[in-house]
Parts: sequence; structure tokens; C-alpha cells
Amino acid sequence: MLYYIVEIPEIIKDPSILWNFKNGYVVYGGIIGGILVSWLYCRIKKVSFIEYFDLVMPAVALAQGFGRIGCFFAGCCYGKATDSWFGITFTHSDYAPNGVKLIPTQLISSAGDFMICLMLLAYAKRKPKKGRVASLYLMFYGIGRFGVEFLRSDYRGSVGFLSTSQFISIGIVAAGIILYQMLPRIYENAKKAE
Repeated sequence: MLYYIVEIPEIIKDPSILWNFKNGYVVYGGIIGGILVSWLYCRIKKVSFIEYFDLVMPAVALAQGFGRIGCFFAGCCYGKATDSWFGITFTHSDYAPNGVKLIPTQLISSAGDFMICLMLLAYAKRKPKKGRVASLYLMFYGIGRFGVEFLRSDYRGSVGFLSTSQFISIGIVAAGIILYQMLPRIYENAKKAE
């Protein structure tokens, strides 16, 4: 949905974009949609969303790490041209420019996602207040994604001078900071009400 909102000027020029389902499916839509649907599911089943949220987010980071390896194999989500020793060159990609040495943003993102998973698991072992593991995921992922976006070269839409994902990252980090403080209180109040 966010893709369509950002691309309204292009859709007005060419409405067939609405039926081109190869465009716009990004991880932030899955994360935000997944959180909302999980919240709704937990409400219906009368289980603690906050406990579920904490439990699931390290696994989400792990899955994202493998997903970015898939992006690398496909050649999507590619980085800017570089002369650096760590640049990679695609030769048969349908997405990345072929024959050009590029920053491997997919592998950088993958490594970051795996690190987030490990950090969240280590933090969870310390038995933190409920909601804090998930809140840290939002902060860590948002900060990491904001930074990696500077290295990417594929078109992802923009909001002013920021990419769409950077703009969302600011909101995700802010939400993580706010929820870090609020979710433990919400959980405690819910437990008292039971």
C-alpha cells in the first residue's frame, strides 16, 4: 500500500502500475503488516501480544538475514558502484546492472540482521521487562536500515531527500524508543486487570 501511495504521480501517468504486482513489495510492509495482524490475532485468541511480540522478533531478524541472501542471489536491492575490494559484479542479473562493481548491500544487510538476532537473543536471556526485546528490534533494525539505504542504488521511492525506507525507519526507531518505555507498563497493567 505504501508503494502505491508514494508512486501516486506515476500511477496517474500509467494506471496499469496498479496491476503490476512485481513492484513495491518491501520488507517494511511485511513487518508493519505482520505486527498489526499479529496484534489482531492475539486479541482474538486472548493471548498476550507483548509476550508474542518479544518471542517472534528475533526470529524475524533471522529470517530477514536469510531473505537478504536471497536478494543477493537475485541481484535486487543492490548497492552503488564502487572500486572497493569488497565490491561484487553481477553478470546475469535481471535487477542489478551487469558488469559493474557494486557495494554488496544485500550481504551488509544480511550480516546486520543476523547480528540483531544474536543481540536480541542474548538480551532476552537476561529476562528483561516485557516488550523490550521487540522494542530493541525496532530500534536496531530501523537504525541499520536507515544507514544501509545510503549505500543502495536501486530505485525505492523517496520522501523529500530521504528514501521511503529511511523515512519509515525514522518512525520505526521513534516507535521502538516509545514502546521500550511503554510496553512494560502496558503488560503490567494488563496482568493486574486479569
